[in-house]
Amino acid sequence: MNHTVNLILKVAIASALLSVIVKYGGRFLPIAPTAVNALIAVLLPTLITGAVLLWRWLNLNPPNASETSKQGR
Repeated sequence: MNHTVNLILKVAIASALLSVIVKYGGRFLPIAPTAVNALIAVLLPTLITGAVLLWRWLNLNPPNASETSKQGR
């Protein structure tokens, strides 16, 4: 239970810090308000998350795992 509370607090603190950085530091980034920039901002986190999950899945399920276990017998 204590581990879960610590994790929730860490995520909440990280989210609050990121929010403050975006709110006060965002005005220093000269990004034009265009449709392309909006699409990048919306789609990039999803693409990064998908790539990381695919990478993890591929590392957990190595190809030809059944063949290597048969050779060890």
